[in-house]
Amino acid sequence: MSEERGRGAAILATLRSRIAEGEYRPGHNLPPQRALAEEFDVSRDTIQRVLEELKTEGWIESRQGSGSKVRATPPIHVTTPSKVPPGRVALGPFVARAFAQPTVELDVFTFTTESLDTHIRVQAEAIRSEQIPAPKRIALRILLPSDAVELPYPRARTSKDAPGSADVQELDRILQARTREIIRRHTSSLRNTLRNLKTDGLVDDVDVKVLEVPLVPTHKLYLRRGVEGLMGPYKIVERTILMDDDTEINAWDVLGLGSTLIRLAHDEGDPHAIGSVFMQSWQEWFDSCWHRYDLS
Repeated sequence: MSEERGRGAAILATLRSRIAEGEYRPGHNLPPQRALAEEFDVSRDTIQRVLEELKTEGWIESRQGSGSKVRATPPIHVTTPSKVPPGRVALGPFVARAFAQPTVELDVFTFTTESLDTHIRVQAEAIRSEQIPAPKRIALRILLPSDAVELPYPRARTSKDAPGSADVQELDRILQARTREIIRRHTSSLRNTLRNLKTDGLVDDVDVKVLEVPLVPTHKLYLRRGVEGLMGPYKIVERTILMDDDTEINAWDVLGLGSTLIRLAHDEGDPHAIGSVFMQSWQEWFDSCWHRYDLS
């Protein structure tokens, strides 16, 4: 499997554009997942998540064993940054704003860190290529669900009371193990990406702390202390998960890629403004969780 480049959002935009411009015509199949993964140099899992988002948005339809086909009547609009309604934002610009400061401080509560890993890699590559100035310090705190917590998703899409429940439990075990591996892979990738900036002498100080807590997020939370924050729900969907051995499991899962994020900013002139209250309350929540579960 090729190394993840963290390009899910960019791939999503590219495929939307190809459909809108007629490169992928209505009623015709998209290239196979394997071909798209090779083209964009990402894992098939990332491609599958992108295709799930396209399906949710109404661009494509898919059936097991038949691939993905452009709908005969795709959406009449293309979601672009210029058309995003006020208050709804993407994670990329938020992370870019953080990395534009001499000191990068981010507090994050998330399910897998997959999206965050995406944008951290983009910023690290920009630093290495001298597209942006290197910050003096990077401090990142991440809350993740611990291994002691039974994850409510993904789950096999079959009733537990139905015949063959033992088989369903085994599928759940496989799905849970896969999810834990995704969490470990992206967290390790993110940590190494940032630490290597210090090792290579590009950033003076890098402090990445990951804390496992007995909580499962229903939403993403990104905070720039005292400045701005993003929050967005995880969307529960029915989808077919492609395993590494090419087997498929029908499951309930959550998708973060392409989810709506709401931005609220601290208003220095008004501590009672919605953004100010949001920042204070959620920063206090994050700090209290960190204090409660940090045993170091």
